[in-house]
Amino acid sequence: QVQLVESGGGLVQAGGSLRVSCAGSGRTVSSYHMGWFRQAPGKERDVVAAISVSGAYTYYADSVKGRFTISRDNAKNTVYLQMNSLKSEDTAVYYCAASVTRPGAGTRDYEYWGQGTQVTVSS
Repeated sequence: QVQLVESGGGLVQAGGSLRVSCAGSGRTVSSYHMGWFRQAPGKERDVVAAISVSGAYTYYADSVKGRFTISRDNAKNTVYLQMNSLKSEDTAVYYCAASVTRPGAGTRDYEYWGQGTQVTVSS
């Protein structure tokens, strides 16, 4: 199985950019479809973006389309989420997740999860 560790979160002003990373250990992330989710206080964990094993397919939540980009570097065993034009409503803990079956939009599609990284956008 794979272990996932997120990094790169922090505090950024509205309109700014941030890139969060998800590094795999154990089994390589290149074997998995990957997703980014986020969870704000008192809210459910929702999908942000997903990417297939090859990178040919990507999915984005409507709220981040045109602002966020998911990518993967299988040689570095890492998945990224580039976040631009950040808004206060993007504030949340961001989690990466790995799926054996598909780059789905639901939490149940993913078997492995990281511990999360906090992203705070100040207005």
